[in-house]
Amino acid sequence: MNKPIGVIDSGVGGLTVAKEIIRQRPNESILYLGDTARCPYGPRPTEEVRELTWQMVRHLLKQDIKMLVIACNTATAVAFEEIRDTLPIPVVGVINPGARSALQVTRNYNVGVIGTVGTIKSKAYEHALQEIHPQIQVTSLACPLFVPLVEAGTLHSQEAKDIIAESLKPLKETDIDTLILGCTHYPLLKTLIQEVMGDDIHLIDSAKETAREMSTIISHNNIAATSTTPNHQFYSTGGQHVLRNLVNQWLQLRSSVNRISL
Repeated sequence: MNKPIGVIDSGVGGLTVAKEIIRQRPNESILYLGDTARCPYGPRPTEEVRELTWQMVRHLLKQDIKMLVIACNTATAVAFEEIRDTLPIPVVGVINPGARSALQVTRNYNVGVIGTVGTIKSKAYEHALQEIHPQIQVTSLACPLFVPLVEAGTLHSQEAKDIIAESLKPLKETDIDTLILGCTHYPLLKTLIQEVMGDDIHLIDSAKETAREMSTIISHNNIAATSTTPNHQFYSTGGQHVLRNLVNQWLQLRSSVNRISL
């Protein structure tokens, strides 16, 4: 089925999911929509996040996508179940895959989660983890300064290093052995986060786990692309500079990035 896979995010973070989709399913076409004009979603009220997410979903449905990936943890926490139960196509979020992966690798069942204020406040990861393993110990920490760093493109600056080190201080005093990067922007800061936390802490990239689950669903539903020439399209609601740079340099694609209004 040569229809595109729709990927939505509050900004550029969902490109971490897109990259994994391209790696795992190179024949699939991606239709990416980043709501860069209204990013970040983390500090916004729940109802506003729900409405903004539905605006993106409705736009992509008009493009005849065959599957939807909600590549935003805040949007997943707020609207995943409602969207999954409403749409006639498969829908994948980023929270459950990340939680399952963390439980597979933790040794002491003491897991940390970092995310936006909205994701942490929702306790979505805590619920997902404890639903599988009720005795799991979860330490959650909001890192509201991380997304602006990524959206500004300052991924390797001294400012980024200082902000990450200061933000993660509370986790350094805990017994976690596994840390879920509970925002798809965060894998773009993964190297710096690992340096701060140390090599003995296992980082869970929810983007990779989400793409793996998506790939499984594609096989199960028999909707894999038959074409070997994918057509990737990228759209943003606001500034295109950072998104275009990441598409060109990080994804190594020459796809255009176009601006749309929702």
